[in-house]
Amino acid sequence: MFTKSAKFYDAIYHFKDYKSASEKLNNIITERNPGAKTLLDTACGTGKHIEHLQKYYDTEGLDINEELVEIAKKRCPDTVFHIADVSNFSLKKKYDVITCLFSSIAYVKTAEKLFSTLNYMTKHLNESGLVIVEPWFSRENFRTGTITANHYDENDLKITWMYTSERENDLSILDINYLVGTPEEVTHFKERHEIGLFDDSQYRKAFTESGLEVSYDKEGLFGRGMDIGIKN
Repeated sequence: MFTKSAKFYDAIYHFKDYKSASEKLNNIITERNPGAKTLLDTACGTGKHIEHLQKYYDTEGLDINEELVEIAKKRCPDTVFHIADVSNFSLKKKYDVITCLFSSIAYVKTAEKLFSTLNYMTKHLNESGLVIVEPWFSRENFRTGTITANHYDENDLKITWMYTSERENDLSILDINYLVGTPEEVTHFKERHEIGLFDDSQYRKAFTESGLEVSYDKEGLFGRGMDIGIKN
């Protein structure tokens, strides 16, 4: 996953409007669970969503990547962060809202771990609580044989990252090449991202078998849709 690129994560995704997405998410939560006070953001990365959501909720974050969490701690020093696998975590606490955003859920890779993830989320959820997940592409709409390029251009840091999109069975494979330039040097490194391809029925089944009533928002926060489960 994000190994060598962790320290550049925020620059790489500089084009994401976390503020607007977080405000939209808050509106969704307020509409469906107006009494919500606590929120756990799983696969929280560098804490960019939490940075804005902490205005509305008592927030905590969880991620398996220690380097990303260290960045999140500096960004949100008053927030508690946990190093854990989203498919198998125990915090001995329950929350009103649990999120997994920006398609991070698909990094669990297998259907078995997808079901496990939703089970552990539900175990950590208060009654009438919400689980909100932004899915990755499905097998049907993931495009292979493509090339994608993105760029970050500031005075002291310039990044070009480019990847091809391929498929191996039920995994999407992104072989990402990074070219990073600073005043000191220009470096190149690669990362292989393996991301599970789950269809809508698998997501819905994972929610319902975990005891959640699920609905689907076609647009979501970034145009990839959003599954919203409520614990009744």
